Amino acid sequence: MPFKKLHSDIQEKLSFFEINVPTPFQTLSIPVIKSGANIYCTAPAGSGKTTTLILTTMQKLKCEEVGTAPRAIILVENRDRALALEKILITFIRHTTLRAYACDDKFHIEVLTSEIFEGVDILIATPKTINKLLLSEGLNTTQLKIFNIDNAEFLEKSTTYGDLMAITQSIHKCQYVTYSEKIGPMLQRLESHFMQYSKKIAL
Repeated sequence: MPFKKLHSDIQEKLSFFEINVPTPFQTLSIPVIKSGANIYCTAPAGSGKTTTLILTTMQKLKCEEVGTAPRAIILVENRDRALALEKILITFIRHTTLRAYACDDKFHIEVLTSEIFEGVDILIATPKTINKLLLSEGLNTTQLKIFNIDNAEFLEKSTTYGDLMAITQSIHKCQYVTYSEKIGPMLQRLESHFMQYSKKIAL
């Protein structure tokens, strides 16, 4: 049972939400993600991908705040998804010291930078915004431990793919995990870059 090997804070939260039994996808994916490997996770909608992303990120960060620089990034398609995912994430990290922040594309990059400098553990943003933050030296990636790509099909758009390539060149070392319903050509191309020697979990 993958849940039994998670941090006690996570187990408490799962119990509170009455999530007692992992989905088949979670049973397959959580142990492999915990191992630290780069992973392509593919499964249909409703398989528990978003919950898996949240649980494994919390586990990686040991459910506690450290320093001020982000230790986890969650890449999303757009502003709406960033804000929606932040809302879900906050319900899980409440009562821990973890700090999450979703970058709202409507704000100027300087506003986002000052918010991040206040101290963030989990940063949620679009590829375009992350790239802008890096170009303006508004984001420190030296402490990054895990880089998640949520609903990664959006990377099939060439502009976001280019932003992703620029972002990953700024990251020295971390674990990469992509979540999608299928692996398209663009996602497959990542194996030639930062997803080299990655594992695949498919349902």
